[in-house]
Amino acid sequence: MSIIGFHRFLIATAIVFCAVFAAWEFRIFSASGGLGPLALGVLFALAAAALAYYLANLARFLNRETLQ
Repeated sequence: MSIIGFHRFLIATAIVFCAVFAAWEFRIFSASGGLGPLALGVLFALAAAALAYYLANLARFLNRETLQ
C-alpha cells in the first residue's frame, strides 16, 4: 500500500468516526437536552463534512493530476 493509499484509509476512518460520534451526541441531545451534546454533534458533523471534502479533492490538495 502506498503512503497516499494509507492516507486515504486514515481520512476515511476519521470520517466514519466523526459521523458516528456526531450521531451519538445528537442522540444524547434528543434524549436529555443540553447545549453540550448539541455543540459537539454539530462540530463533529462539520468535521466529517470537511474531511469528506478533503478526501474527495485529495489530488487537488496534493497538486497532482491523478493519484495511484
